[in-house]
Amino acid sequence: MNTKSVHLKHLEDAIHCLRTHMITVGISKGFNHPDTIKYSQTLDVLLNKYQKTKLN
Repeated sequence: MNTKSVHLKHLEDAIHCLRTHMITVGISKGFNHPDTIKYSQTLDVLLNKYQKTKLN
C-alpha cells in the first residue's frame, strides 16, 4: 500500500467515525446544537481533504 492509499484510508476512517459521532450528537442534542454544527464543520474539512487527496 502506498502513502496516498494509507492517507486516504486514514481519512476514510476518521470521516466515518466523525459522521457517526455527529449523528449521535445531533439526535441527542438536536441538529442545530452548537456541538452538532462544530462536528459538521470538522467533517466538511475532512471531506475536503479527502477529495483533494484523491484528486492529486
